[in-house]
Amino acid sequence: MLALIALVAVLELGLLPALLSGLLVFNLVHFAAPMLHRIGVSSSLTKSLALTLVALIFMLLIAAAIFSGVSQLTGGSENVVTLLKKMAEIIDTARVHLPTWAMDYFPSNIEELEVFAARWLREHAGQLQLVGRDFGVLVVHVIVGMVIGGLIAVSSAAPSGEPGPLADALADRVNLLSKAFRNIVFSQIRISALNTFLTSIYLVAVLPSFGIDLPFIRTMIALTFVAGLLPVIGNLISNTVIVVVSLSISFLAALGSLAFLIVIHKLEYFVNAKIIGSRINARAWELLLAMVFMEAWFGIPGLVAAPIYYAYLKAELTMRGLI
Repeated sequence: MLALIALVAVLELGLLPALLSGLLVFNLVHFAAPMLHRIGVSSSLTKSLALTLVALIFMLLIAAAIFSGVSQLTGGSENVVTLLKKMAEIIDTARVHLPTWAMDYFPSNIEELEVFAARWLREHAGQLQLVGRDFGVLVVHVIVGMVIGGLIAVSSAAPSGEPGPLADALADRVNLLSKAFRNIVFSQIRISALNTFLTSIYLVAVLPSFGIDLPFIRTMIALTFVAGLLPVIGNLISNTVIVVVSLSISFLAALGSLAFLIVIHKLEYFVNAKIIGSRINARAWELLLAMVFMEAWFGIPGLVAAPIYYAYLKAELTMRGLI
């Protein structure tokens, strides 16, 4: 009951990023600890050293991401800055490719679009301030979650005494939730790779077969994989970029890209259920039902948490011999 209350409270209070970051560090420490033990590190020091190693890895990854981001932003002919400039030019000249019936629904020039954007910003200034504040809170939650996850992993290596029945039961809940998270994360990487593969086929093979050659193909493929690691919203980001770039060729190309990406996006729900379900011994319809229910209850955070929560629930029921 305490675990159930805690999991619901995480979504109600907006603490899902803290939970996910904590589970990530917790799993990384437990993953690194056995490797250190095999090379002769004392078991009493293993988890502490593993946590230190994880912290160093995070710093190196952050530094590498910054370096890679700067290189991608500034280097080469196909980079993110050039892609964004191209998208702005496409939007500015989009009316050339639009059918007559659609022109009334699109700004006539970039100045009209800027006026619309400025008016929208004025009307939603208060909401944007809240977004900025929420982003700062999100960063704090992620950092605190990582610290708590690391501390729990280290403290579990050297318990201060014999745990009581409640503490022992709570530890079992943490381990079950951690295993569910680990299964889902590895599955999301596979899903992103599959989505990138299908998108690559469309950009490299399908469109050229119709005589359509889009610019920035390599950048869009890389963006599809990186953004695909973010459940749901990642696909929306990459799909928007591809559709806008397709508009530079023709309205039909943009419409075709939109149709293809909608099919891929809807297919991803079933692929998610199939790939993740195979790791947590759940049928596709079970996971789809959990995702629909959680999305209706908690919105996007519920959709993100649904596979993890359902995997945990299934593990609990299986452990008790109820299913």
